[in-house]
Amino acid sequence: MCPSWFSVLMAIAENIAGIRERIVVAAPRAGRSPDQIALMAVSKTQPPERIREAYAAGQRLFGENRVQEFAGKAAALADLLEAEWHMIGHLQTNKAGKAVELFGAVDSVDSVKLAEKLDAAARGLGKRLSVLVEINVGGEEAKSGVAPDSRELEELLLAAPRLEALEFRGLMTVPRLRRILSERGLTSAGCANCGMRLRRGSCLASPWTSFRWACHTTSKWRWKRVRPACGLEQPFLGKEQRLNHRGHRGHGGTP
Repeated sequence: MCPSWFSVLMAIAENIAGIRERIVVAAPRAGRSPDQIALMAVSKTQPPERIREAYAAGQRLFGENRVQEFAGKAAALADLLEAEWHMIGHLQTNKAGKAVELFGAVDSVDSVKLAEKLDAAARGLGKRLSVLVEINVGGEEAKSGVAPDSRELEELLLAAPRLEALEFRGLMTVPRLRRILSERGLTSAGCANCGMRLRRGSCLASPWTSFRWACHTTSKWRWKRVRPACGLEQPFLGKEQRLNHRGHRGHGGTP
């Protein structure tokens, strides 16, 4: 193994270990157990070899952004039997069927039409699909998600009980990188109320820069789980690094 490749592999394992250490510290401060926090590795654009390295380091929860991209590497990862594959990117309705085939969960449901397509596809496969309702709490045009306090969100919440092949498990929210939303901003968006209406053990996928905030906020709402996400090779940044970081892009908290 060449030194450069070895250093990449070590970086992945070290990043995962470092993040888990920080979760162990942050969780009690928010009144949570570390077991209530499920770390997601966002593996989009990563080759199977690097995903395997994360798996070898104990990582089991992975997020992908594009159906076509994951379809191209799913066969090479089929033997990772304990891995959980989540679709976290914007999903077009015409790709709902393929998404149901490939993923165990879709964390970016933002319309009744998409939910109905996923439900029909899951029924056809005899499968029960876990889903999250994605809410664009920051009102950012560059991000997908249903608008808070909107008619579309209300329709989606009302439709959830009849979509029996879908298991609505909570919400996915992505606050802005430079300004983590205040508790007032989120509660006005009705996130806590949405979680209660879904009657599920809600979880929240926070960006890679704010898992401590996510632990604290969802603990106040008494949600059962919180799920921060990060890129495979990029550790969570400290406050000064976040403020100086440039060019941050990507849905679901990846660099």
